[in-house]
Amino acid sequence: MSGKNIILGIDTGGTYTDAAVIDAGQHRILSSAKAITTKGDLAVGVGEAMAAAVAKLQGEVQPAAIRLVCVSTTLATNAVVEGHGNPAGVILIGFDEAMVTRTGIAAAFPNMPIARIAGGHDHNGDARLPLDEAALRAAVAGMDGSVSAFAIAGAFAVRNSAHEMKARAIIEEMTAKPVTLSSELSSDLDAPRRALTAVLNARLVSRVTHLIEAVRRAMVQLGISAGLMIVKGDGTLATADTVAQRPIETVLSGPAASLVGAKWLSGLDDFLMSDMGGTTTDVGVVLNGRPQVAPQGAEVGGWRTMVKAIDVRTVGLGGDSEVQLDAAGRLIVGPQRAVPVALLASRYAEVEAMLEGDLAENEGGSSLGKFLVQPFGGSVQQQAGLTERELEVLQQVGERPVHFRKVAVSTTANRAIASLRKKGLLQYCTFTPSDAACALGLQDNWPRQAAVLAAKLMVRFRDMKLPDEARTETFCREVWARTVSLSARVLLETAMGPQDKASAAWDAVCEGRGRVGLVHISLKPSVPIVAVGGPVKVYYGEVGRRLGCEVVFAPFCDVANAVGAAAGQVADRTTVTVEGDGNGAFRVHGAGRTELFGSGSLALAAAQKLASGHALELATTRGARDPRITLKVEKTRLPDAKDDDGLLTAVVVAEAIGLPA
Repeated sequence: MSGKNIILGIDTGGTYTDAAVIDAGQHRILSSAKAITTKGDLAVGVGEAMAAAVAKLQGEVQPAAIRLVCVSTTLATNAVVEGHGNPAGVILIGFDEAMVTRTGIAAAFPNMPIARIAGGHDHNGDARLPLDEAALRAAVAGMDGSVSAFAIAGAFAVRNSAHEMKARAIIEEMTAKPVTLSSELSSDLDAPRRALTAVLNARLVSRVTHLIEAVRRAMVQLGISAGLMIVKGDGTLATADTVAQRPIETVLSGPAASLVGAKWLSGLDDFLMSDMGGTTTDVGVVLNGRPQVAPQGAEVGGWRTMVKAIDVRTVGLGGDSEVQLDAAGRLIVGPQRAVPVALLASRYAEVEAMLEGDLAENEGGSSLGKFLVQPFGGSVQQQAGLTERELEVLQQVGERPVHFRKVAVSTTANRAIASLRKKGLLQYCTFTPSDAACALGLQDNWPRQAAVLAAKLMVRFRDMKLPDEARTETFCREVWARTVSLSARVLLETAMGPQDKASAAWDAVCEGRGRVGLVHISLKPSVPIVAVGGPVKVYYGEVGRRLGCEVVFAPFCDVANAVGAAAGQVADRTTVTVEGDGNGAFRVHGAGRTELFGSGSLALAAAQKLASGHALELATTRGARDPRITLKVEKTRLPDAKDDDGLLTAVVVAEAIGLPA
């Protein structure tokens, strides 16, 4: 085998890291493998998955024959959903107080330092005020010791990015920390949303950089000298070096790769895809063979970013969602992720004895059956800005699990644990749907007895007495059924929209009752559901029954995201606008600059040239080989106009698409 079409795809999820080797030319999968994601050192899990996939080739392909390694990741998506991220300093240029409030940054990240700096531009790209460099230097000096990155957003920076670029040069002169510019992430005018997107990007830089470094180390160890590319949120690829500067573009990378992989594996052109992992469920749509893209930007964890990505509904529901009981004893599944107790027991033999000890305890209540442990793969480097209490908690949690109740001894300790979880420095372990499935025998990858013991502790807390086997099994069935119900609901909300989501009809369908009063109810998607991800076979057979529709479990559906990563293309697009003033003047806005023309036809030609050239440059920089350009032009003319000199507005979109270089 020549190897010229051999590509290794990798996906690092919240629980598992998947790998798949494909022959892109022959459209076949050569091998696949899974390994536990080791958050303490991602290289461990990545290396294990890659090594296992390569070993399964059994000499059919040598590592040196792999020409490309492509990575999709839920790292950024999960970090946004769970509120994780590194501290960042925010520089807002030309913002007034109302604009700062509209960003939502202060409300979302109360301790994040924000500085308003005089400067910025108007809608024509002309400077309103000079950039206040002295104030900028003072603000950066004050933030430097408490942040790991900076985010810069300027008013109308997409019309003129000079002040953002100058501010970045000053920050890079003063610090060695990464800097994100809002104008490089989006061409939209909405400055507050651009600012929020820049902040989210800055908080993710070090996390995605660590992932890239981990993959590269694993490649060296396996003797793979291929290029490295990352899947973006729209399902296309970019070189690892460009993604390291714009990690926010990998938000929804995992589900985007899953959509590509679901199509590649199923051969369908029209379907709903549900990708269920450990942390999230992502539902997207493929119509006429193309994933639907959200033109208004990706929405993740309640945030509406300005990153162009697939139109996917992402909810905090997965096999490893935390199961809780409210004050009335009702089940709550998600949105926070936890390490399943059975998974913990598979790695640490003492966990079953610790659970037995908890069952013998008469005090502890809801904290029994819960544990803390360092991230798998080794301890994470401590971040700047930890409080004294957080450091004390970290010192109590070693490389082996400890009882949650022995660390969470006060309100301040609980706050420190919650903060360290958000920062990814602690793993919280408790009962999850995966434990329920394990206890019911629906999955057999972890010790069943540990899952049963954890379930008994949940039932004892709810019922205030030690449960028998029947009540324990019933509780696990309730957790399973609730997970099925929530999965069905997110599918319906994607297919129909959320307008009617509180109705009794939806409840009846999703809960499997099929009737309200004397009325039979059914809601059936008009296209098949392609279910992908590790846990889907546990839940989606019943989801299909309740919704009365076909559910497709394609071969290798458990590693669809890794397959999709390997099957991607490189693409980028640029939008350029033309604005006429009705008096013969035309402004071309795009690529961070503005040009003035006295002819509509000349302005339109310049816009097409600028859009094509910029898209080509971006795609080439991101790793495309000989990209082809497609242009889309939408014009609005004055009522009595006869040619382009009567243009009122024009929007030119250039897309460059090519195979990975």
